[in-house]
Parts: sequence; structure tokens; C-alpha cells
Amino acid sequence: METDIPSYQELVGQLKKANDILDALRQGQTDAVIGEHEIILLRMRQAENELLRNTEMFKQSMEIIETLRKGQADAVVGEREVILLQMRQAEDDLLSTSDLVQESIAGATQVIDNAAKAVRTQSELEYLREHFWKEESRSIVRTKNPLMQKVFDQVRSVAPTLTTVLLTGETGTGKGVIARLIHRHSRRSDKQFISVHCGAIPDSLIESELFGHEKGAFTGAIMRKLGKFEIAQGGTIFLDEIGTVTQSVQIKLLQVLQEKIFSRVSGETAIKADGRVIAASNTDLMAAIKEGSFREDLFYRLNVFPIEVPPLRERVEDIPLLVQKFLAKCNLINNKNILSVHPSVLKAFRSYPWPGNIRELENLIERAHIVEQSRELTPESFPAEIFSGGSTAQVHLNTAMTLADVRQDAIESVERQYIKQLLAEHKGKIDVSAVAAGVGVRQMHKLLTKYKIEKNDYKDASRNIARQKSEL
Repeated sequence: METDIPSYQELVGQLKKANDILDALRQGQTDAVIGEHEIILLRMRQAENELLRNTEMFKQSMEIIETLRKGQADAVVGEREVILLQMRQAEDDLLSTSDLVQESIAGATQVIDNAAKAVRTQSELEYLREHFWKEESRSIVRTKNPLMQKVFDQVRSVAPTLTTVLLTGETGTGKGVIARLIHRHSRRSDKQFISVHCGAIPDSLIESELFGHEKGAFTGAIMRKLGKFEIAQGGTIFLDEIGTVTQSVQIKLLQVLQEKIFSRVSGETAIKADGRVIAASNTDLMAAIKEGSFREDLFYRLNVFPIEVPPLRERVEDIPLLVQKFLAKCNLINNKNILSVHPSVLKAFRSYPWPGNIRELENLIERAHIVEQSRELTPESFPAEIFSGGSTAQVHLNTAMTLADVRQDAIESVERQYIKQLLAEHKGKIDVSAVAAGVGVRQMHKLLTKYKIEKNDYKDASRNIARQKSEL
């Protein structure tokens, strides 16, 4: 074995291979190889495959290794065939089985001696897993929630590849943060990361924005313009709110993903597309396909590696971590030293439905930080609806409805109230309200139409804020 320390990328690659093999072993699909750097090779016979398929037996075998590690056994006895785990470096034998086994005293001693190597190997895997994340990303990937842990595991798997990723989830869940995390840990991390908020660009300009145009392509096109795909060459392009783009743009996106080429508006030259595509949507694209507003073939080209980001209400155990992160950020920006949040605020946060998700939480912390005069964020610095359960109190719970319908009804009720209050606070200004909500102007108009909300009703901010609070 070479003594040189493998490069960072090699270690990451070894970790991924190890994880893939271990997953395959649990499913009984392989019997062979993991890479270098003291990673275990496992050679399996049929009986041993059956053993690993049995979850309880596998758990017992791991408990035996743990017993050996702690030095609580000095002899190993039993009858079952052993599973042979072999260290590539020294051809050392290790033991893992549902029953304790001894072929000879020497064999048992060898197993005990080498159990420490198994533990060291596991520790090495854990070290690599932890150190996959770059320093500046450590605070982002901190989570106590299993759904978010799954998201970060998926990011760790797909980031080193060039695979197209589709991020789904409600507005404000952090899909843009996840996209940047993927880019930052990819082989293109030193190249451009170009983010395009498709929903914020008018239909008449979106094609030019993405693919560029030639001089004279349309009125006002006084010179050639490079599109985002051209600027993102060699890097990553993030297409947020992909479900809002027009049919003509969808066709060109399909060409990019299938043939890796595109052309500028009014251009005849085929340009090579070499930007990794990450797309995101806060709407149900399958429903859009059924409605005829989104191409099914484009969906499957985008959905190569789907990652669903959970809403904040499904990861409430992470709220204290997020609050501390936003609090530290506000302290730095506002030159204040607010150290904590009142326990009653955190308690209210756990039951609030968070229609705006993480973005809404960050905005609330920012506003409270500005008005707070003490060294703790108190209930007085937050809107009253946070402590009354928000507008969820108005949702009629009909037990004749399915759980999915009740959940959707609750979400829409909270979303409607949230938009009304945003409009009231921003005097009916659509563009400002859209920015605060983290959606595009077109998306905001669609929501107003959906909920039959008139922006002109919210021109008088003071009157309507009072009206909103009276409705809660």
C-alpha cells in the first residue's frame, strides 16, 4: 500500500464507493470490492447473503464487533459459518456473524486483535463523511432532522457528478441554498454559479435571458448579448421556478439537456452547452404536465436526480439552530449583541405553520432584531399571530376529507393570509411583496388570481394591517 496521503477528491470518492457497497450489501446485491486506503473488502457466500438480508441478525453481528471493540470478550464460540471481512492492506481476517464462532483459539485471538482495525476503518469512514463538507458549508448542513439528513446525504452523493438535479419543495425551503451547496462541492466549484429566477423574468425576455440574442433580434437588441447558459460554460446554472417558463423555452431547454447545444435568439450558430443544470420548482410539475403547461419529456430530463426539500413545519427540531444562525448574522449586520431568544418565542415557533418556511423565519428574526432593545428577542418584537397559531385557527377541519386534502386546505388558508398581510405591509406593491415572499412577480400575480385578492384593496397600509390583525 502506498504511504502517500490520498488527495481530498480521492478520499471523497472512496467514501462514496464505501457507502454504495455497504448499501448494496444490506440489500444482498454484491459480494466484492471497495477501494483503497484501508477500506474493508467483504467476501460473501450464499449463507452470508441470507444473513445480511435479515436485519435483526445483521444488528446482532454488529453488536458482536462492538463487544470485541470494548474488550468484553476474550474467546468467541458458536456454530454458524463466519462472514469474512478482509483488510486489503494486510490480508487480516475479521469476524462478523449472528452467532459467536470459534474455529480455534488462535483464530479467536486474531479476531479480537483485528476488531480494532475494523473500528479504525469505521472511524475513518465517519471522518471522511464529516470532512466532505467545506468549512464554509458546515453551518448549513447542521441538522437534527432525518428528512434534512437525507437531503444532505443526497447532496453528498450527487455533488461530485455532472448529473442534472431537480429540487422540489415549497417556497422558502432553501432550494437555492441546496443548489449552491451542490455546486460548491462539485468538480466545478471553481467555475461560475449562475442563478436564474425564471419566474421573475417576463415571458418576452426569458428566452433571450437564458440563451442570448444576436444584434437586431428584436426591437432594442442593439448588440449581441450572451445568455446565462453561455456565461455558465464549465460551471453550474441554477434554474429556479422552472415550471413558469414558456413552451418555446421548454423546447430549447430540452435541446440543451438532450443534445448539449443551443443557439441565440435569431442566431444560426450551434453553441455547445457545458453548464451543469440544477432546476427547482415550488409547484407540482406532474400536475402541470396533466394541465398541458409543462412538457413531460423535459420533466424526465430534469428529474434525473430528484431531491425533495421538506417544509419548515416538518423539521421544527432545526428551528433553534436556524434561529441562532440568523441571530448571529443580524448581530454582525446591525452591530448589536442580542444573545438569545425568549423560550416562549421558540415554543410558539414550533407550532406556527410557517407558510413562508425558512425565508419567513429569517425575515421575522431580522425584523425583531431591529426593534428589540434588550439582549434577548422577546415576544413583543414578533407579530401577534405567531403566538395565536397564525391563521390555522380559521381552517375548518372536516373529518370527511382525506388527510392530504386537509393538509392542502390548511396550506392554502395560511398562504392566502400570508399574501394578504404582505400586501398590507407593502401598500399593495406587487414587486416588493414578491421579493419579500421569495417568489417572482409573475408567480405573485398567479397567487393573487388564485385567491381572488385585489392589490388595490391594500393601498392603505395602516388600515389593512389593522384589518389583517382583526381577522386573526
